[in-house]
Amino acid sequence: MAMVGLFWIGEDSVYVGAEPAGAASGVRLSRDGVEAPGVGEGRFWTWDEVVRIETHDVPVRSGVRRLASMAFDAALVAVTGDGDLPPAFSVEVATAEESVRVDVLAAVAGGIYLPSEYELSTTLLQRLAGGGAEIADLLAWGRDHAAEGTPPREEREALLRKWAGA
Repeated sequence: MAMVGLFWIGEDSVYVGAEPAGAASGVRLSRDGVEAPGVGEGRFWTWDEVVRIETHDVPVRSGVRRLASMAFDAALVAVTGDGDLPPAFSVEVATAEESVRVDVLAAVAGGIYLPSEYELSTTLLQRLAGGGAEIADLLAWGRDHAAEGTPPREEREALLRKWAGA
């Protein structure tokens, strides 16, 4: 799997944030629609039903501040021996009838996203919900490249720009 912006992309799935494990909640995007496994009995909406996908409380910092936060966290773990899960943020999936917020874990190393990747990711989410972008493009990239791991920052941003039409 590979991380590109807010997305965790595999060969056959795309998650907003990290792929959930066990009973953890998450948001999975597929050709058929949006799924929230782990929320109650699990929820599913077709793309035709979804009118908006938004993120809330995503940890975003500039490159320098991100590195400083990661260094502090690493030092804290080294001293205390206590590592935490990556930070959580929420994804709101809205239809004409309802709005559901789902907590997800950050997929990026250190749990903090760069502003450029965050902005491009939210633009892509808006376009996916509005029908202006296709999840098939992310899935095709995942089939061809996810096994190689997370690409460098410049390539991630170029992919997000391409997918978002930015």
